[in-house]
Amino acid sequence: MRIYFSGIGGVGIGPLAEIAQDAGHDIVGSDQSESLTTQALTERGIRIDTDQSGLFLKVEHAHAPIDWFVHTAALPENHPELVTAKKLGIRISKRDKLLNTIIREKNMKLIAVSGTHGKTTTTGMLVWALQRLDVPVSYLIGTTLSWGPSGMLDPKSEYFVYECDEFDRNFLHFTPHISLITNVEHDHPDTYPTAAEYLDAFSTFAEQSEFVIGWHDELRKLTFDTESWQLNSNEVYDISLAGAHNRRNGTLVVKAVEYLYSQNSPARVTRGGAAPDTISDVLTLFPGTNRRFEKLADNLYTDYGHTPTEIAATLQMAREISDDVVLVYQPHQNVRQHEIREQYIDEIFKDASEVYWLPTYLSREKDDLEILTPEQLTIELHETVVNITDLDDALWSSISKARGAGKLVLCMGAGSIDGWLRQHLSEK
Repeated sequence: MRIYFSGIGGVGIGPLAEIAQDAGHDIVGSDQSESLTTQALTERGIRIDTDQSGLFLKVEHAHAPIDWFVHTAALPENHPELVTAKKLGIRISKRDKLLNTIIREKNMKLIAVSGTHGKTTTTGMLVWALQRLDVPVSYLIGTTLSWGPSGMLDPKSEYFVYECDEFDRNFLHFTPHISLITNVEHDHPDTYPTAAEYLDAFSTFAEQSEFVIGWHDELRKLTFDTESWQLNSNEVYDISLAGAHNRRNGTLVVKAVEYLYSQNSPARVTRGGAAPDTISDVLTLFPGTNRRFEKLADNLYTDYGHTPTEIAATLQMAREISDDVVLVYQPHQNVRQHEIREQYIDEIFKDASEVYWLPTYLSREKDDLEILTPEQLTIELHETVVNITDLDDALWSSISKARGAGKLVLCMGAGSIDGWLRQHLSEK
């Protein structure tokens, strides 16, 4: 099969292109600019062009018919390549339908990690644990990793581990062998206008799964008949990882590995068995994933989190490392801020000695919706020390001063803040 990837340099699309190539398919693609990802794909023999006018797609289709056009969720309906693919009669979908096809073709069992928060880190933990326990595993994670590629197809693997995202109802394309659900809290209001719709989607996802592992206080929000292990809060393993949420998610990983071996799986742990204490020991060495409490420099961390729940959990983890934590926060998506603005209360920021609050990073917005200002979003913060600021030299000076004073600076947001930080560090 010949597959064309539009946006092939993306963190989710690039690794999928590699997996599709390893599965035996002919791959070609485009992106608006060159990157380390496109360079790596080119080295694998994949033809990539920065022309996204539709011409490159036409030329490639004329050379050898394109069977499938795969694109990112961010591609607008009027994008020239998408319009061209429709005119050419090429099959079109987002990435999840293709991945599902590859999993079925290779007769693998899907282990899906879903939930509002913690998907990426939990997926990374599970892949890390299985690899260190000598279990062959294929996987795809929605971030870059310091300890391996973002995705890979192991021909010896029985299992495919995937970060199954609820955005745009992507996770409903799958029927997992096992689903780990970390937590459920209304998010993505552009896809799910009401909390009820969000919970209904997770209920359907759980119903489509053969087995579900999660916390009772989260799974009780859903309606499903699938067999499950529902853990109570007193069952958290004492895993040597910073952050209460990481220890909870690590416990789900331990339970998932236990379940695999309770099925007399043909995969075998060859080092130390699959006892909980062995799996826990493996997780204590987990190096983390990029942009999830990632250390960039001394006293400087970056994190992708952008909801009140994620802020509170990451601040709690930071306080286990430092007694003086400074938060730099960039809210993400104005439409989301309208949904969560009342959740910005002092309790969320209690572990921060002060907060630098940036304007909201705008993405997929409704044109008729008022852009909420930092002043509007922080109006309920009475005890928290808040500094309204911008991504500028003054903020960098404040960050440098705090780090120099021995404070831990935590920068959070899913927008431009991470790139801004890395750029300033590279200029030192």
